[in-house]
Amino acid sequence: MELSDILAERAVLSCTSLKSKRQLFEQLAAKAAEMTGRPVEDICSAITSREELGSTGLGNGIAIPHGKIAGLDGVTAVFARLDDPIEFDAVDDQPVDIVMMLLAPAGAGADHLKALSRVARLLRTESVVDDLRRTDDPHRLYQLLTSPLEGHYAA
Repeated sequence: MELSDILAERAVLSCTSLKSKRQLFEQLAAKAAEMTGRPVEDICSAITSREELGSTGLGNGIAIPHGKIAGLDGVTAVFARLDDPIEFDAVDDQPVDIVMMLLAPAGAGADHLKALSRVARLLRTESVVDDLRRTDDPHRLYQLLTSPLEGHYAA
């Protein structure tokens, strides 16, 4: 599974003035609703419910909030690069500025896990994350996210 299969260029956001995890989730859910036709409230509820089980903040300023949504056609991703990191209750207690939200159909199993694995692998690549932090241009962010990893060295 390639990230370009689940992430559309218009689902890449460069966010300013977000101050909380709640605001971030609302912004991500609004974009996902626009992309999928699913209600914003359902998307917010799904990712918030999952977050209550344990933070999806992986450390190093990265988070991968995710959830399952009834009626969704396939796995969908929304990416956000935050100008100002926000508190996220991450495993390393560091604020988050790189976020990839993943939504999967309610019955999805393997596809959801493949997408999580693919995103986690990409965002563990230090050179990719450094490049993501150096730009706020959504087109460039999309290119970085969907380019093959061969040119990067895993950290």
